[in-house]
Amino acid sequence: MPRRRAVSSSTPEDLLHKLGDLTGRILERIKLQQARVELAAALQRQVLAAELPVLPGLRVAGRYAPARAGLDIGGDWYDGFLMPDGSVGFAIGDVQGHDVEAAALMGQVRTCLRAVATATTDPAEVLRRTNDLLVALGSGLFVTCSFLRFDPVTSELVDARAGHVPAVWAWSEGHCEIVLNEGGLPLGIQAGQSYPSTRRSLTGEGAFVLLTDGVVEGPGYPIEEGLERVAALAGSACRAEPDELAAHIIKVADFTGHRDDAAVLVLRYGGLREQGQGEG
Repeated sequence: MPRRRAVSSSTPEDLLHKLGDLTGRILERIKLQQARVELAAALQRQVLAAELPVLPGLRVAGRYAPARAGLDIGGDWYDGFLMPDGSVGFAIGDVQGHDVEAAALMGQVRTCLRAVATATTDPAEVLRRTNDLLVALGSGLFVTCSFLRFDPVTSELVDARAGHVPAVWAWSEGHCEIVLNEGGLPLGIQAGQSYPSTRRSLTGEGAFVLLTDGVVEGPGYPIEEGLERVAALAGSACRAEPDELAAHIIKVADFTGHRDDAAVLVLRYGGLREQGQGEG
């Protein structure tokens, strides 16, 4: 005759213990996830510039939007800082991926750029030296980046880019262009790379817009269309306050359907005429 399987009976006390164990494990997972979120937020605060420089005739604003999936952190970042010769450096970049590792590497890139810029103010040389440092680190990730130097005395802007998304320049209301200057390979791929630089004078009243691909590119949405949309926004509102313009541009990502994080940096210039408005 086949053996009968013993039927175990659980008492109410057993069920309560099991429910308590299950609740405890759930709470531990919630605490772990909360800790990861807090760590991610702390890293992102360190990566993004707390304050951006303000110069006569030039105002700057940045915006960041986290990825739509995963932690609220990524490899997109922007920065602005004064350099030893009195000019100001601006940078925007994007590390491959959007996780804690990407954010940690972007923190290293930001530190490298600032350190190199104390020795040379030439954007092409800043990118070249930073690239060699990242190759030496051997992280296995690559970084796209644009670095600019603005001279408040001459209003000259010098920019160089390493595989990064082109900037958008609105030099007067209704007049704008996508800046397709020559660039080099992304940082961290191969040592000994060179990065051509382009010079222009920011005269009149307008805006120079830097952004990452999370703003203008998405599944089935080509980057060219996204850039054209940003150019239209910048051209129609180049005299708007930089924070307002940055807020409008970051929303372009809603049209692209991109799930990556996104960053925008707007340089709003007006020359000495703007500086003197309201005086007298």
